[in-house]
Amino acid sequence: MATLLWLEGGACSGNTMSFLNAEEPTAVDLVTDFGIEVIWHPSLGMELGEAAQQIMRDCASGARQVDILVYEGSVLTGPNGTGRYDMFAERPMQEWVAEIAPRAGVVVAVGDCSSWGGIPATPPNPTDAIGLQYLKGERGGFLGKDFTSTLGLPVVNIPGCPAHPDWITQVVVALAAGRVGDIALDDLQRPKTFFSSFTQTGCTRVQFFEYKQSAMDFGQGTRTGCLFSEFGCRGSMTHSPCNRILWNRQSSKTRAGHPCTGCTEPGYPHGDLMPGTVFKTAKVSGSVPKEVPTGTDHLTYMAHAAAARIAAPQWSKEDMFVV
Repeated sequence: MATLLWLEGGACSGNTMSFLNAEEPTAVDLVTDFGIEVIWHPSLGMELGEAAQQIMRDCASGARQVDILVYEGSVLTGPNGTGRYDMFAERPMQEWVAEIAPRAGVVVAVGDCSSWGGIPATPPNPTDAIGLQYLKGERGGFLGKDFTSTLGLPVVNIPGCPAHPDWITQVVVALAAGRVGDIALDDLQRPKTFFSSFTQTGCTRVQFFEYKQSAMDFGQGTRTGCLFSEFGCRGSMTHSPCNRILWNRQSSKTRAGHPCTGCTEPGYPHGDLMPGTVFKTAKVSGSVPKEVPTGTDHLTYMAHAAAARIAAPQWSKEDMFVV
């Protein structure tokens, strides 16, 4: 039986809420079908006060084995490195992380905040928030760039704001089953199973992207154009399976007519977050976006876009309604 300890730092609990909505497998399945012992979880743990503190002390000392440490939220290291902006069980949370993580079989960062620092680490970053092994795109983080768990893995990042529930439970099951060697990680330590393809893969608007026909409004409405050129959609530069593994088995941001915000990438949140700029594509000239799809350059993109618009069939320019 594998043991799992879930801690939460500087976070909104969004990944916990996502986790509790998992379906394949569910959070209950982890315990009943896969034999995972949940030592403690901030929303599920029955122990409070001194009892919860004793669990933390046992995990930190090694008296209780932690096979999988799941951490949600950024590590708040302020003020002045003390970590006292985030107190837990009468100590700064960063102290518990520093003591338990090196003893854990595997350390899993769930969500953007624990993976990269997330929204709390966005400048000016008043709480000195940082991810477990990254600060935005820079490797290092709270645990340091050379950190590995007792099974020899760096922090396994499952980013997202929040992460899809099935990404979380499926990775946890694989780790609990001892299939550590089967989990290949990309250069940002994300499981390749989920983060090799782009969000654009499976997007129902991809044909409009190919012909460079843009949506002019949010939602499905009467126009189903691409959200890239006008609304800042980052689907062509974001690694995630959001259009392959649908949310609530129903939809995704782009399928619902909302631009992808790129929340699985270390630069999230992107842009200056000023009103009027969040869902607006920055342009370098005319209709040419400041950021182009991953793997190309502005000159090539401009040539492709011009040819695509010339070749665009009439149906791609007409109003249409999709249920």
